[in-house]
Amino acid sequence: MVSSPHDLPEPAPSGWFPASDDRLYLRPLLKGGGRRFDDVEIWARGTDGCIVRRRMPVTAFRLWCRHLPSAQRRRLREQLENLNDPPRIFAGIALDKPAIMGIVNVTPDSFSDGGKHLRPGDAVAHGRALHEAGAAILDIGGESTRPGAATVAEDEERRRILPVIQGLRDCGAVLSADTRKPGVMRAAVKAGAAIINDVTALEYASDSLQTAAMSDAAVVLMHAQGTPQDMQDNPVYDHPLLDVFDYLEDRVQACIGAGIAKERIAIDPGIGFGKNLAHNMALMRGLSMFRALGLPLLLGVSRKSMIGALGDEPVAPRRMPGSLAAAIWGVENGADILRVHDVRETAQALAVWRALAASGSRDEI
Repeated sequence: MVSSPHDLPEPAPSGWFPASDDRLYLRPLLKGGGRRFDDVEIWARGTDGCIVRRRMPVTAFRLWCRHLPSAQRRRLREQLENLNDPPRIFAGIALDKPAIMGIVNVTPDSFSDGGKHLRPGDAVAHGRALHEAGAAILDIGGESTRPGAATVAEDEERRRILPVIQGLRDCGAVLSADTRKPGVMRAAVKAGAAIINDVTALEYASDSLQTAAMSDAAVVLMHAQGTPQDMQDNPVYDHPLLDVFDYLEDRVQACIGAGIAKERIAIDPGIGFGKNLAHNMALMRGLSMFRALGLPLLLGVSRKSMIGALGDEPVAPRRMPGSLAAAIWGVENGADILRVHDVRETAQALAVWRALAASGSRDEI
């Protein structure tokens, strides 16, 4: 077992090959501010819980793969194919550069901005301002899922978000419904939402999968351990990065099996949802591994407790600088979509980052 869940294990010794029943994972070592990589890490998790990794150039990896048992070889080659052919569009949004999802909370108790946009008119105005500031997607939620939050009745959740979706459907942004309830999903899609963003990865209700499949909406599958009421009560993982990867891989297969095309699916590792600081750090440091699933990767870390802990800032609205740092780290490590509160500032940070990353590939001396 890994002694500290936020540390990457040491590379395996030269000449290493995994045991035939090890589960294998591929993590690209991204460079150049884009999706390019020359080297990969192979991670192996044994049935005894032991985790090892080895770094090698892609050219050597292809040769090394030939000596693996067929099942392991197929798994790694599929992951490499996913890395070499990243998703280019999601819900009609081109992913040639990172997209911003602006947060529109129509709730009294969200951890950062609860109560600020409870009236539909205020929420609509806020959403329009976020779109004008650079948000390609507006994520509209009527139920807080922060730690300790109470469940909101379905009728009340619909009452909160439907007027906002209707008020924003002509603003030019792609609309997303942040909900875990099938009844709310159906109403939101009918009102104009093109994305269902579900913190339970369509597991909250028995008909969640069927509801999403029968709609034409795209879906975001997020990992969470536990419920908002108990998820921060001593969360435990064997290894957070690999456990979350396995969960999302399984949920993607469940969605495809239910009739949701792969092109409609994005994934979110769920920073802060049933995870302590060490777990969140492990996910952020290993973020590029999720690209091996071949799906758009959404990252939501804006103003979260991880930022507060690392930046020594207990007040959520004052965590914007740390949120920007985490956002840039995220896109450098494979994130396609950033779910944020501070849209204008994030758009500016991304513009500067893209310019510097592009100039870094040219000889300007």
